[in-house]
Amino acid sequence: MRAVDCVERVDLGEVPYEDAVRDMADWVARRRAGEIPDRLALLSHPPVITYGSRTPPAELPAGLTVPLVPVDRGGQATYHGPGQLIGYLVLNLRERGPGDIVRRVENGLIAACADLGFETVRRDTPPGAQSLVGVWTPDGRKLVSIGMRIRGGVTSHGFALNITSDLVEFTRFVACGLPGVAMTSLAELAAEQGRPAPAEREVRDAVARALGAR
Repeated sequence: MRAVDCVERVDLGEVPYEDAVRDMADWVARRRAGEIPDRLALLSHPPVITYGSRTPPAELPAGLTVPLVPVDRGGQATYHGPGQLIGYLVLNLRERGPGDIVRRVENGLIAACADLGFETVRRDTPPGAQSLVGVWTPDGRKLVSIGMRIRGGVTSHGFALNITSDLVEFTRFVACGLPGVAMTSLAELAAEQGRPAPAEREVRDAVARALGAR
C-alpha cells in the first residue's frame, strides 16, 4: 500500500478467535459509517483451525486437537496459534480507489519480510487451480496465509504470518486446500541462516510500516 494511505495501527495481545471476529464486525460497521479510519489490528489467537464454506470436510482434521471454527472469509482451512502474527485489515476500498487489495497486501508483506532479512515471493494461481494467494519462500514453502472478505466496499479478515508457530499443527489437516503444502516460519528460516528469529515486536513494526499503518 502507498505510504500516503494512512492506516490506524491497533496492537492487541492474544484474543480468542470468536471475540476478535465480533470486534472486527463492529469495526467494519463503524468504518462503513465513517466513524473510524482504516485500521490494521495486530494480534494472536489461542490454538484454533478456521475454515471457509468451500472447504471439503475431508480436508479437516479427523481427530479434534484444537477447536474448529467456520468463517466467512476467502480461503480454505488454516491454523492459528501462539507464535503467529495475525493482521486484520478493515479498509474502505471505495475511498482508496481501484486496485487488487490482496495483491497489495501480498506485496506489503513481502517488503516487510525483506526488511527483516528474508527473501519471499508471491505466486500466481494457474487457471482452475487451488489459490496460491499468500507469501512464499523461493523454494515453495508457505510463510503467510491470506484470507479476506469484502462486503459493501469494506474489507475484513486479513493474514497470518508464522513467526515461531508450531508447524506440526499444519500437518494435521489440508492447510490452505493444498495437499502436501510445506508451511514454514520466520524462526525456521532464521535458523537456516544461522541467526535468531526476529522478536514479535520487530515483526509487528516491519509489517505495520510496509502496510502504511501507524
